[in-house]
Amino acid sequence: MIYPKMRYTYVGVDSHKETHTAVFLDCFFTKLGEITFENLPSTFDNFLNDAQKFLIDGTVFLFGLEDISSFGRTLVVFLKANGQAVKHVNAQLVAAERKNFQTIVQKTDSIDATCAARVLLSMFDSLPNADTQDIYWVLGSLVTRRNLLVKNKSSAKKQLHSFVTPHYPNYRQFFNKIDSKTALAFFEKYPSPALLNCTTAPELTAFLQETGGKYNYPFEFAQNMLATLQNTTVQYQEYRNAAIQSTIRQIHFNLMEIEKLEKVMETFFKEFDCTLTTMTSIDIVTATKMLAYIGDIKKFPTPSKLARYAGIAPITYASGKKDLQYANQRGNRKLNNLFYQLAVRLSLPSGSSRKILNSFFHDYYNRKISEGKTKPQALKCVQRRLINIIWGMLYRNEEYYNPPIYDLPKDEMP
Repeated sequence: MIYPKMRYTYVGVDSHKETHTAVFLDCFFTKLGEITFENLPSTFDNFLNDAQKFLIDGTVFLFGLEDISSFGRTLVVFLKANGQAVKHVNAQLVAAERKNFQTIVQKTDSIDATCAARVLLSMFDSLPNADTQDIYWVLGSLVTRRNLLVKNKSSAKKQLHSFVTPHYPNYRQFFNKIDSKTALAFFEKYPSPALLNCTTAPELTAFLQETGGKYNYPFEFAQNMLATLQNTTVQYQEYRNAAIQSTIRQIHFNLMEIEKLEKVMETFFKEFDCTLTTMTSIDIVTATKMLAYIGDIKKFPTPSKLARYAGIAPITYASGKKDLQYANQRGNRKLNNLFYQLAVRLSLPSGSSRKILNSFFHDYYNRKISEGKTKPQALKCVQRRLINIIWGMLYRNEEYYNPPIYDLPKDEMP
């Protein structure tokens, strides 16, 4: 009877933007050879042909890559299309093997590929099959793009605040949000108070009402604004004005692109036949982020595994009589933050009216506080409960039935 590990020739691949390096091992960890080839689909056929000289008789190739979603993704797709077995080798396992494999730790493409092959050989029966999951990969691209646009918008908003404040130090008296539609229109037309010198209160009122949408700016509002302005003109003011107007155009562009992208995300979300949006506080954007960060829920056969992946399950450290648990600072931090924000929205009063969006989580949070847990610990408990519910909604395609929304009683308001 042939031992299972003797059925394969093991190939660890270290993938990069321009080239890939493949190292071949037999089942006794003996290096058989090495190939470096360009990261071009047109070269993959030649690579597979060249690899045949390292294939041990009576075996088949088993490939292992730590990068299956970026530079190595195209190679994984090619190998699977050509009937090759491909495993996903966790990057942390490769890093640990690198330390154990060498007396003096070095890092080269060849060493990384060798370590990937060694991990593949040691753990081939427990490593997951490489799955590029096109639908989640595409969804992840949309989420990544939106995250970048939101980040750029936030950066531009801060820059606009720094540009506007020297000229309008009291602008918050008139505009609660510097990136509101009316505020952007005002600062784009009047980047410095000097441009308002010839503007009358009726003219400013008409302008504000035209750009204010549903909000009706009264005549007294414009009158008060003009009365409190001071001339802060500096030398070369026209160039500073140009910087302010350019920043506003950038914010407009980001807002427009975010809106377009969210419509695409809403359309694509229908491909998943997902029930996440049945829960209060989970809109299309939150749901698509959650799906993109989790991927195929079938990877997590139990809620506990999803909790560990999200960094919500505690880590146990036991030695002798000591048995301690620590908060997990690893895991997918983006997914962790998503569950944290959701826990806050569902557990704590929302908005100026102090509405309770979910009485179940609100009561559960307060019960944990009464048991002596701190607020962060109580929110962590809510996150863990949310993991169970979200896992069930995804795994079984179940809808969530929300308890009624109600206003927090006045005697309970902080």
